[in-house]
Amino acid sequence: MADGFVRWYRESAATSVFAEQVELFAEYGLRLPHPVRGDAFVVDVEGDDVPIGREELTRLLGMRIASLTMNWWFSADNNVIDEFVYEPLGCEIQTLWLDGLTPGEVLRVEAAVTAATTRLAVPTRAVIIDRGGASDPEEWDSAVLYDGDRVPRFPDGVLAQGHIAQKVVRATPGLVREVVGAGLCRLVPA
Repeated sequence: MADGFVRWYRESAATSVFAEQVELFAEYGLRLPHPVRGDAFVVDVEGDDVPIGREELTRLLGMRIASLTMNWWFSADNNVIDEFVYEPLGCEIQTLWLDGLTPGEVLRVEAAVTAATTRLAVPTRAVIIDRGGASDPEEWDSAVLYDGDRVPRFPDGVLAQGHIAQKVVRATPGLVREVVGAGLCRLVPA
């Protein structure tokens, strides 16, 4: 079983929407620059925080050449690890790890990502909200990226485009469906 996470699948935009995402996440208390040290931080292969300027981070993400792991900060000692990956199928994936957060902070991460799905100018395929780690994030790739029929164990909630939402509903009867905008449906247990 994995740690809790929010996994956001979205189409690759012609131009990066990262600057807009930084502003939007800040509305929910998630800040890119460290509150004391000032820089943004990426995580190296050893798991250490490495300072990086916001402009350099934005440039690297805009080039779409590699996966990056970075931090969003609630406070000087409380952060959210965010794995940013590009798939060759024209999809960007962000996995925000929820371990170590308070229930209120978890809700703020969920709210920030949910708001981004309707406010950023890039279509979202799906958002998987799994607070307790009932599934592994990569288990969702088949259904969301490759039109696979296998749907993992249902997590706490899913936002998804129509055809993906239909697959999830078929695999998990009894879900409540709510339209949230931007072509997305929110699926939650009844």
